[in-house]
Amino acid sequence: MRAVISRVTEASVTVDGELVGSLSAPGLLVLLGVSNDDDEADVATMVRKISELRILREERSVAEVGAPVLVVSQFTLMGSTAKGRRPSWARAAPGDRAEPVVRAVVAGLRERGLEVSTGVFGAMMQVHSVNDGPFTVLVETPGSA
Repeated sequence: MRAVISRVTEASVTVDGELVGSLSAPGLLVLLGVSNDDDEADVATMVRKISELRILREERSVAEVGAPVLVVSQFTLMGSTAKGRRPSWARAAPGDRAEPVVRAVVAGLRERGLEVSTGVFGAMMQVHSVNDGPFTVLVETPGSA
């Protein structure tokens, strides 16, 4: 699993011009890609990393300050550009496998008491964000390398 996590002052996602998810305060925008090899251990690792990484201002985590999180599924994060001019999506989990994993990450964050909003899995989404810093990190679980 791979996540591109940005500290943002605002973020939102729309589908067909309709707002489907947004942050109510500064927090984290998480673009999340699921690989064929991801399992429950990867979900637990990603939930822990998203909630506990000290990447907000003053080296605090979203769990510490109760900041919101916007999770947007993005299979293209699992793409490989190692060969040729077209990315390979072979490592990306198919939708029927990836969607429950994304839902499990969202559920895990909510179980930790975090306010989490999401995009719409598999939809063409427009994501708007204002990066704070800018500050963006890449988080990978062991199975994604």
